[in-house]
Amino acid sequence: MSLYENNSIVRPEYFFIIGLSGIPNSSYYYIFLFIIYCITVIGNSLVLLIIALDRSLHSAKYLCVFNLALADFGETNAVIPNMLKTFLFDSQYISYNACLANMFFVNYFINVQSATLVVLAFDRVIAICLPLRYHSIVNNIVMLIVFFGIWTLNTLVVALSVSLMTRLSICKSNVVESYYCDYGPVLRLACNDSTVNKIITNVIAVMSLVAPVILIVLSYLGIFFALSKITTWEGRLKALKTCVSHLLIVGLFFLPVICIFIASSTSTLTPNVRIISTSLSFTLPPMLNPIIYVLNTAEIKDTIRKKFKKRIFT
Repeated sequence: MSLYENNSIVRPEYFFIIGLSGIPNSSYYYIFLFIIYCITVIGNSLVLLIIALDRSLHSAKYLCVFNLALADFGETNAVIPNMLKTFLFDSQYISYNACLANMFFVNYFINVQSATLVVLAFDRVIAICLPLRYHSIVNNIVMLIVFFGIWTLNTLVVALSVSLMTRLSICKSNVVESYYCDYGPVLRLACNDSTVNKIITNVIAVMSLVAPVILIVLSYLGIFFALSKITTWEGRLKALKTCVSHLLIVGLFFLPVICIFIASSTSTLTPNVRIISTSLSFTLPPMLNPIIYVLNTAEIKDTIRKKFKKRIFT
């Protein structure tokens, strides 16, 4: 392992990403990832273009959908291209600075996704519980301020956690047991005291995963309480139908992460199974999110039909 020192801090010139190298027939999985990447980029680009170009979709709800598609697009490009580079060029090496950049962008976009799902949950709470006041509480300006705060706060938080990595001496090894520059596996390579890093990591995990799950659960408890006051089943189903897309996306995003965490804590996952499971939990939701919203949202489907008919007619 080639090392260099900077003010007594030992850092490797590069990291070696094990990724899927130990998995049999991994080439088929790389092809599968390439298909996922293409569908994800096309699907999220389509959602972004439709919302940006159609003025009827310039509302608070679709600003949330736009923000989610943007975060999905960013996360996919932070994760999959580096994995495909390993397959195409047989290169599992990544420089120290590139590793930190990869670590930043993957964690950043995941945190933005998580926060956006919370905002979408509260959007549904206000729409169902306070329908008459919805437009006075939730509007484009409010949403823009909220998302500006989300992007800014996550920039500061994730930048802090990644910058703290530079205070560590990486001298145990330069082999990262993951498919990208994962914070945890890199942290385990440190020789000096990493207590501060672990504390910050736990705080960020609570902020980006635990707190959002609690807030989303509380929001749906409020929704179900409001639905119980609706006298007709038709009214309840109509109100609940507006939450279907959000519930599906929340399940896709949080359930795999929770299951992997529980399985990892009980040591029931082998390293190869853990790598494949976590990579799927990072790559499948960004691919499925635009499909779910297109199929379950009448306004987006109508816009696509109008654009398609206009193109055919022209």
